[in-house]
Amino acid sequence: MSFIPAVAAPDDLSGDRLWLVFQGHRVLVSDDPSAPFFPELKDVSWLGLPDVDRHFIGHWEGKGVFAIATSDGIAPPDGYHFDDLRRVLGQISDELFGVVGRALQILDWSASHRFCGRCGKATVAHSRGERARVCPSCTSSYYPRINPCMIVLVTRGEELLLARAQRFNRPMYSTLAGFVEAGESVEETLVREVMEEVGVQVRNPRYFSSQSWPFPGNLMLGFHAEYAGGDILVQEEEIADAQFFHYTSLPEIPPRGSIAHALIQDFVSRCRTR
Repeated sequence: MSFIPAVAAPDDLSGDRLWLVFQGHRVLVSDDPSAPFFPELKDVSWLGLPDVDRHFIGHWEGKGVFAIATSDGIAPPDGYHFDDLRRVLGQISDELFGVVGRALQILDWSASHRFCGRCGKATVAHSRGERARVCPSCTSSYYPRINPCMIVLVTRGEELLLARAQRFNRPMYSTLAGFVEAGESVEETLVREVMEEVGVQVRNPRYFSSQSWPFPGNLMLGFHAEYAGGDILVQEEEIADAQFFHYTSLPEIPPRGSIAHALIQDFVSRCRTR
């Protein structure tokens, strides 16, 4: 494992650090393909960017990793540009993308919990080294929030059920997904969401894997499931189109690095070896 999480930087931290600098949900990356993808410097002040918020998040390949939020509208330093985090997906390893996603989620959590949601007073950092903000007035504690979300690939023989969401700005098709509601198991969410979004029944849900998804703070729980009946009837507010595709004739699908891509490729690989 290349990443070791931590809350506080050690006193003896030395050498270059890895700086994950965000402007909103865009991250600072190098223009030079031969240089490190993200800034690796001992002192971030060289970048000349305002430091609005800063958090130590751990070590990556022996380097201390810091997440920094900078001001909107500030131009990047020479040799760098701010890129949308979704565009970074597939350009770096899955493990490093997880570190970048962790950094963004911590910054989002910090920015949205400056004040107590119960009494309205200003919060402070936890005094015992936990990743939390505490209200000195009413003692409420706020930890980074994770939203559980199931994502499922429904299959029928050698076919995959894929959908194109209304929000997609390209003709891309993906798996179905939805948030777990209060009182639900993930399996119950799976059955409900598939019925709501495309109007079909499923059976035999099988867990595949999970992925942290920082848009803004989701934990994607991936499943395979089998088609059990019904005709496709899309939820038009969310789904533009849904249909079964043979595994040898797929439309544009999500990029490598996403759990949707992994679910699809896992099914295709198994079909090819039958």
